[in-house]
Amino acid sequence: MKNNCLFFILFFVFQFAFSQSVIESKITFKIVVDSILIEKVNVVNETNQIATVSNKYGISSMIVSVDDVIQFSAVNLESKKLKISLEDLKSGEIIVKMKTKNNQLKEVVVRQNEVINAVSAGVLQKPAKKYTPAERKLYEATSGSGLIPLNPIINWFTGRTAMLKKEIVVEKREKLLLRLDGYYKEDYYTNVLKITSTYIKGFQYYLIEDADFTRALESKNKTMATFLIKGLATKYLQMIPKKE
Repeated sequence: MKNNCLFFILFFVFQFAFSQSVIESKITFKIVVDSILIEKVNVVNETNQIATVSNKYGISSMIVSVDDVIQFSAVNLESKKLKISLEDLKSGEIIVKMKTKNNQLKEVVVRQNEVINAVSAGVLQKPAKKYTPAERKLYEATSGSGLIPLNPIINWFTGRTAMLKKEIVVEKREKLLLRLDGYYKEDYYTNVLKITSTYIKGFQYYLIEDADFTRALESKNKTMATFLIKGLATKYLQMIPKKE
């Protein structure tokens, strides 16, 4: 009886994993106009609001699911939408044929240093979320898009979701430490804060565990960070064992 139950559970998990791999996959778009590959075409997944741009070879790739709606647009091209099918996912590649606009704009005024993005161009109502590598892994592991949204269940059951969350914490710490290195050189720690070189790395880890200091780093507020670091250095020096 136990063997039958174990077989059923393994078969169930295998079927879920297989079905999920079919309905969610990376797909490549080749964007052409009159057989010419076109670069700088905005490619927006309207279902999950992830966006990218075609490269100089007219190619763009992203993770998509069945029934996702993908919009292709550019200033001089007619917009086009495609709905992803199961056959598209299996092929892994779609050739997107676009057309140039017949009507030309009378005048386009771009101010100096003005940033043009998917929001200002009217492609998105709000900016598409930008994921770090670790955040993208977690999103792909926990998103329930598709016909059978079982990926989150499988990844939670196997412990992969918890592992990916830890990766995000590590990635955030590494990013903060890198910014910290850009703010203060070694002589600042030794001459101003009176922390010997032996304890600098430990002090840096101590700093990024402080919530107020972390907020200052994340907001790139060096003035506030410098104000806080002096008080934190005093506390840290009190924690270092004194030589007898």
